[in-house]
Amino acid sequence: MKTPRADIAANTYDFETTPLVKPTGFREYDARWWFGGPQYPQAPELNFLGVQALGLGLGTLIREMGVAPRVVVGHDYRSYSLSIKQALTLGLLEAGCEVHDIGLALSPVAYFAQFALDIPCVAMVTASHNENGWTGVKMGANKPLTFGPDEMGKLKDIVLGGKFRPQPGGTLIRVQGMRERYIQHVGSAVKLSRPIKVIAACGNGAAGAFAPDALRMMGAEVIEMDTELDYTFPKYNPNPEDIEMLHSMSAAVKAHGADLCVGFDGDGDRCGVVDDKGEEIFADKIGLLLARDLSRLHRNATFVVDVKSTGLYKTDPVLKENGATVDYYKTGHSYIKRRTTDLNALAGFEKSGHLFFREPYGYGYDDGIVAAGAVLQMLDRNPGRSLSELKADLGEAWTSLTMSPHCADEKKYGIVDKVVADYEALKASGGSILGRKVIDVNTVNGARVTLDDGSWVLVRASSNKPELVVVVESMSSTSDMKALFREEVKPHLAKFSEVGAYNQEI
Repeated sequence: MKTPRADIAANTYDFETTPLVKPTGFREYDARWWFGGPQYPQAPELNFLGVQALGLGLGTLIREMGVAPRVVVGHDYRSYSLSIKQALTLGLLEAGCEVHDIGLALSPVAYFAQFALDIPCVAMVTASHNENGWTGVKMGANKPLTFGPDEMGKLKDIVLGGKFRPQPGGTLIRVQGMRERYIQHVGSAVKLSRPIKVIAACGNGAAGAFAPDALRMMGAEVIEMDTELDYTFPKYNPNPEDIEMLHSMSAAVKAHGADLCVGFDGDGDRCGVVDDKGEEIFADKIGLLLARDLSRLHRNATFVVDVKSTGLYKTDPVLKENGATVDYYKTGHSYIKRRTTDLNALAGFEKSGHLFFREPYGYGYDDGIVAAGAVLQMLDRNPGRSLSELKADLGEAWTSLTMSPHCADEKKYGIVDKVVADYEALKASGGSILGRKVIDVNTVNGARVTLDDGSWVLVRASSNKPELVVVVESMSSTSDMKALFREEVKPHLAKFSEVGAYNQEI
């Protein structure tokens, strides 16, 4: 295998004979590249030989880690994902790995297969919620964990440096029936005492082949919404954090008189929720509802939440009464997964919709269908009370959408460093934001700046796209929440020419 290059143009001799791998595709905890295609004008960051080099590099790293070179592979539902997986498999085979191909899958199905087949490693081909044209791989070599910055840094060094170690003896095993085994596993884990009416929104992504059957097995009355597989994603990109999908979910709840709608992203590891009134409940507050419910059954439990999550976890009276501990940690599925394991936490929750359940509810990885089942169980344990009524029990907080201004991968971390320095200086000087004193700057992941009334603003770098991430929360009103963004964060970031347009704004 030739050493990969980052400067190869498409539709050339070199593109067909030399691996193309752009360095920025190696993210903090997985890999994401713009793969593109004939219909996209943007230059590709990866070619098939580059994917093969990634597989050879991954196999090399697995052996260097001293882990048995046995790997589960699967792929999400995009027009090119199967071909990407096949190229990745070629590289793994060249590294002498035993590859277990489970076919079309969700990320949690691949994670489940590690346990079901007792295989230490995983390589799931998916771009998750990224738009068509993107591809990537979620990897791990120690179930249920996935790679973090250390492993990704080593993999990057091996691949870009051409430090491959081919080995003989690679084997391909095609695994049949993993879809059915997974559905049986997650579906039989929940037994509802009454038929809760739930809409399953899948955005024409791969979750449509898994979620409806699993929810029915739990005992729910399921109404399917955009569950037909269609890799053109004709209505919207399957991402339950985007407003377009949430609005569609809301309209469906009102049209069908459903108890709730659960929505899944392209690889099924995230779950979004709309209540019986058609109002979206951001996943951090779904997490708070679940933490309240589970803390009654498991006193003194620990929960991990990401830095984008509501501050209500710290003030919630039910969690305090039940002795629960809440730990705020870095955003990112690998970070929260690892943190819940390290702290022996009962569950972990991310505002983006990654929800993690450990024994006795799950194996510790993020699974959107398991999360949906947990919400259904919570409703089942509260007969006569709707999801909107349970939500009304929470304290008042007004949290924004997750907003993402464009910022090149090569620039975004430097910009965040400057923002962190600005806010740390503001705190040190006794400064304030919109008349409220800055009392804390949490820098575990960007800058989460807390004010004296509990409101906060967050600026961090996206881990998987050329973007920054902005979230704000007010403890007083919607108008104040909007002011925190429009009068503080947006003009602050506008000082940097490298920061571009937002994907959505409040």
